[in-house]
This record gives sequence, structure tokens and C-alpha cells, in this order.
Amino acid sequence: MRFSPYAWAKLIYLRDRGATEVGGFGITDPDHPRFVKDIVLVSQTCTAVTVAFDDTAVADFFDDQIDAGRYPEQFARIWIHTHPGRSAEPSSTDHETFARVFGNCDWAVMFILARYGATYAELKQTEKNGSERMSVGIDFRDDFNGSNHVAWEGEYVRCVREAAPALEWEPALWPDLDGAVPELWPRYLL
Repeated sequence: MRFSPYAWAKLIYLRDRGATEVGGFGITDPDHPRFVKDIVLVSQTCTAVTVAFDDTAVADFFDDQIDAGRYPEQFARIWIHTHPGRSAEPSSTDHETFARVFGNCDWAVMFILARYGATYAELKQTEKNGSERMSVGIDFRDDFNGSNHVAWEGEYVRCVREAAPALEWEPALWPDLDGAVPELWPRYLL
């Protein structure tokens, strides 16, 4: 799996912009279905361990992409989200969501970027039983546009709503939790 420098810079910006997870879709070209050239957010409600896309926003995103002449393989097969901790390993909820939402696709990718650069990429293909880990890279061969923090900030503000946390978690106060499986946090906090 490869990212354009523009898409990678945008993803890092979105990851570091807030204290929650953030999710979106990878946009690709028809001839390069696993080369992400942009990342698009939709309206979502996020916590430190969840992302919930607004169903109407997802439907509108699909309509807009079809109107732009894209096929689902170019905008709806690569699910990208961030983890605010150090671990990019998918949670049980990530695995369940990937199977439920993308289970009927001929192929799909779940990609996670955590703080400090840890990544996880998994390719699921229907002709193969199961999934396989993917390597991740940034492709600098072509010219690319510079970053656009103003536009990215506008997209973040329009699309991301932070849900009230069930409990406060500050990584500096709980360093042994950073990277721990989220389902185990309450046990550590007790």
C-alpha cells in the first residue's frame, strides 16, 4: 500500500489535530487501486477509542464520488483511521467493523496510523480466505502539491465531533496504558 506525500501529510495532520481517533476514506486512481492520493473525511463522532460515521454523510460522500466519475474501487475500499495512542494494532471493534462493513467487497483495506508513526494495513480479498498484512510506503516519484493546513482544518472542523469521554485519560499520567488494548483500560484504571 502506498500513499502520495500529500495524502500522508494530510493524514498526519488529521491524526495530530485532536485527542480522538479520526476516520475517512482513501481516494485512488483507477489504474492504481492501492495508491492513496487523498483522504476524505465525512461527518463523524469520535472518542479516544471509537469513530462513528454519520450514515447520511457517508451516503452523500458516495453520491459525490459517483458524480465525480469515480467507481467504488477508487473511494470506498480503503478505510483509514487513526489511533491517538502509540499502537496501530486494530482493536476487536476495528476487526468487527472491517468484517461487517467491507465483508461483501471483492477487496478492501483497513489502514491505521497511530501517534509516533506506527502503522497497520490489512488487505481482505474474497477470493482468498482471510486477510493479509500489507507493507506501507510513501511514493515520492511524482510531483505533488504542498500541504494545505487551512483546508484540512476546515474539513476537520466540519466533520469531526468529539463525544464526551466516559472517563478522562491523559497519556502522561498513565504511560503504561499508551498502546494497551482499549478494552483493557478500565482494568488498568481500577
